[in-house]
Amino acid sequence: MDSIMWTAYFTGLMSCLVLIAAIGTQNAFILRQGIRGEHVLPLVAFCVTADAILIGAGIAGLGVVIEAWPQALVVATWAGAVFMFVYGGKAALRALNDSSMEVDGSQGTGLKAALLACAGFTFLNPHVYLDTVILLGALGNQAGEGGRWLFWLGACTASLTWFVLLGYGARLLAPFFRRAFAWRVLDSFVALTMIAMGIGLVANR
Repeated sequence: MDSIMWTAYFTGLMSCLVLIAAIGTQNAFILRQGIRGEHVLPLVAFCVTADAILIGAGIAGLGVVIEAWPQALVVATWAGAVFMFVYGGKAALRALNDSSMEVDGSQGTGLKAALLACAGFTFLNPHVYLDTVILLGALGNQAGEGGRWLFWLGACTASLTWFVLLGYGARLLAPFFRRAFAWRVLDSFVALTMIAMGIGLVANR
């Protein structure tokens, strides 16, 4: 590849990394599952695949459609807010529970439930459409016909790298989370993150 093509690739990589590295509901969920070592591979695969599809759709022109139909974001906003409040409430209840959670997954969540939760964090968050579809789609198309899909490849590389590190790297924290207090701190953080996101969604309407 010539220098212009490499520029498109690394622009995609860095743009995506900046957007997804911020702590959000999806990242908090993957972090929690990674610490427990629970369904990490399918959840990481789901997140990376979803990013690839959404970014690709934005580059292919879906972002223009979304901007032309703002009602879709309104629906996603309210559905996302409800989802955040419900999951945030569950995390708050866990934080108030004195019982310790085992890291070995003995009190874990089933794969189907974990994937459904991950899908909710991904597709019921309107910011994913604003950031991933519209913003990254617009940036990718600035690279021109020859570079936009290299931008997409760079963005997908960033997504894969981030979620693999987050999901599997979180396991290094497992010894610390053998204590009930550590789980209560994490669940408190998750609850605050979810509820704050839900309030932010509603307040911005």
